[in-house]
Amino acid sequence: MSAPSVLSFTQQGWEQVLAKVKRALVYLDAACAESLHWGCGSTRLMEAVGGPVCHIREFEPNAVGGKAEQPKAVFVLSCLLKGRTVETLRDIICRSHFQYCVVVTALSHAVHLTANHVPAAAAAELEGQQPVFEQLEEKLCEWMGNMNYTAEVLHVPLLLAPVAPYLALTPAFASLFPLLPRDVHLLNSARPDKRRLGSLGEVDSTALTPELMLQMRCLVSGLSSLCEHLGVREECFAVGALSRVVAADLANYAPAKNRRKSATGRASVVFVDRTLDLTGAVGHHGDNLVEKIISVLPQLPGHTNDVMVNMVELTAVQIQEENQNVVAPGCLAQANDSAAKALWEALLNTKHKEALMEVRRHLVEAASRENLPIKMSMGRVTPGQLTSYIQLFKNNLKALRNHCGILQLGLATVQTLKHPQTAKWDNFLAFERLLLQSIGESGMSVVLNQLLPMCKPSAQRTSDDYCPEELLILLVYIYSVSGEHTVDKDLGEAEEKVKKALVQVFCEESELSPLLQRITGCDSATNLTFHKSKIAVDGLFSSLWDIAGARSLMKEFKSVYVPGSHTHQASYKPLLKQVVEEIFNPEKQDPIDIEHMSSGLTDLLKTGFSRFMKVIVLSTRLLKPLNIPELLFATDRLHPDLGF
Repeated sequence: MSAPSVLSFTQQGWEQVLAKVKRALVYLDAACAESLHWGCGSTRLMEAVGGPVCHIREFEPNAVGGKAEQPKAVFVLSCLLKGRTVETLRDIICRSHFQYCVVVTALSHAVHLTANHVPAAAAAELEGQQPVFEQLEEKLCEWMGNMNYTAEVLHVPLLLAPVAPYLALTPAFASLFPLLPRDVHLLNSARPDKRRLGSLGEVDSTALTPELMLQMRCLVSGLSSLCEHLGVREECFAVGALSRVVAADLANYAPAKNRRKSATGRASVVFVDRTLDLTGAVGHHGDNLVEKIISVLPQLPGHTNDVMVNMVELTAVQIQEENQNVVAPGCLAQANDSAAKALWEALLNTKHKEALMEVRRHLVEAASRENLPIKMSMGRVTPGQLTSYIQLFKNNLKALRNHCGILQLGLATVQTLKHPQTAKWDNFLAFERLLLQSIGESGMSVVLNQLLPMCKPSAQRTSDDYCPEELLILLVYIYSVSGEHTVDKDLGEAEEKVKKALVQVFCEESELSPLLQRITGCDSATNLTFHKSKIAVDGLFSSLWDIAGARSLMKEFKSVYVPGSHTHQASYKPLLKQVVEEIFNPEKQDPIDIEHMSSGLTDLLKTGFSRFMKVIVLSTRLLKPLNIPELLFATDRLHPDLGF
């Protein structure tokens, strides 16, 4: 039996679900569908359901109900069984003919007690009981129309989408983003009768909005289940304000305290606020192929971490724009294809050039196994070369079926290399390198003046110029990498010029993108006035200054910028790399900026990191540069939508 891992945690959860779905209509929400997509693949679910017809549907208010010959339903949900979620359950069941309903929630009963405002003392007395689930079971029978029908509500921790053995994502928390200093003012205004918060460093769980605190508890519940599966007693550490809240909540989570008593292993869990270093998230480093693939290819509908790969050229369908949706798209996740998984992991682990060589090698080996007439070529890997190998499989059903996963990744590579945005990626990279040198040699005012000519209204832009969203990406890069700085006359003037140019760019857009609509509060370009645009831009720069000062409370991790010298150019050193180096530095027992969140007196005596050879990285999502302006400027961080 293999050692517990993020993959086995996810697959074990889905096995519990699959045991319930035989001959059932299965309704999935987006986050659970993404967990299935990366962990087991939809094929496993369809096989478990059985029958010639696909009985998998999206969980949403207008979902088609079950017919008379479909008496069983299974709902697999990542959210709390409360509010709109329960209303949608009721509506689907009432328009169906179900006699047996199973509702699977990824959130524990303890979290549901918290959501229903049950005090901690009362919740402790209910250990082993599940009144919230039992009440919903009664409601399910009522909605089915017969109290003698069967209803089950159970908790299965479907928290993760395991992208690789060492990397897992949390799709249900894709919009979770750390707080900024400007959020402190909003928190203070929401609690006028309590002590005012002076800075992010003073924020604790009692200061958060009820929605955000409940979202934290949902995340903590899933992480506790993961630690239980791994058989570890975790010690929690934090770098950043929101990470401190999450780490403290996990350290003091009552079910986790009971679990730790019997745990045989140990683990150190380090939470890091992403806002402390957005340079890497918006940067175009160019050294990883996957980074480019997820940034330039269109997003797979309903997913936050996968893309659509056009598969038309492997069929007899003519390659025309109107035929793009005739053939189902490919994707990156290949849960049940060992060769494709090996290639995917190689793409994640290697640099761009080596990744291209791996794609070529896998295509050559696949063609050789099928005895296809392949012509070997060495040297530089080109899109045309890869395309010639892929075309060998065209209309060959047996070869396509045997190597479908490899071909999807191969086509993703070719389409990325040919994509016009890839050439622009190199422009971004060159400009970011120029900015790094300018910041050290000339300061922020010169950097902003270099950006100013690039702020062009739509009528003056060509395909090589930067659109408004791309300008925001560059601004985030500039303010994040430069860090906190004093405002002088030159910087003030340069910033005002960029603001004025951005206001003009926004006003002259013929059509507002979804991001600009949320930033400006206008649903169309005709409603966007100069005044509204100026207010929006002023708000953007307030957030940018927050990003610049995000590391101001740090003592060791104050900078991600490494100045140049006579021997090397200025460079960017990721905060996460600094954190890892600090953790594994044998000369430092208690790093200053990595705060240990104790859950009791005994933990205060053991603040050293557990030394493991194995490291697992959990992230809310695979970020592409455009995601950061969305999360930073157009997301209500304090009031996440929990479906109430």
